[in-house]
Amino acid sequence: MVVVIVVVVVVVVVVVVVVVGCFVLTPLLLWDCFCCCLNLLVFYLFILMFCICIGKIYGTIILPVVLYGCETWSLTLREERKLRVFENMVLGRIFRPRRDEVTREWRRLRNEELNALYSSPSIVRVIKSRRMRSAGHVARMGDERGAYRVLVGKPEGRRPMWRPRR
Repeated sequence: MVVVIVVVVVVVVVVVVVVVGCFVLTPLLLWDCFCCCLNLLVFYLFILMFCICIGKIYGTIILPVVLYGCETWSLTLREERKLRVFENMVLGRIFRPRRDEVTREWRRLRNEELNALYSSPSIVRVIKSRRMRSAGHVARMGDERGAYRVLVGKPEGRRPMWRPRR
């Protein structure tokens, strides 16, 4: 989102330089200003494309490995928090630290900035949606299927007391 805003600002600057420069600057100086603005635009477009490609790599390679079999997981709040921390850690390494505009110091990106750069749903939301989709498949199964009987069935009889003997 931030990169898109920067690209729009650079395009506006290019247009202003060309319009104002036609009346004020010499043609050679105008060409130099135009080339500098164009180089900035290409640089920011390259950064935008890089972020999009990296986000796709995360979504196609890393997430499927982490989420294998997540339809059957029963997550506690503590495990959900650990998954969010893992996701933010991976995205933070992918998108790298950025240089602060004001202080000119390197800093890590905050979670909100990472979520803005990687605009897909969080890992916990993906797990919950996959669980619901899997439950829908099981609910549409026939009565004779084992998964359906586990989902809607009720245990019968009583379990013996104590532990089973060998």
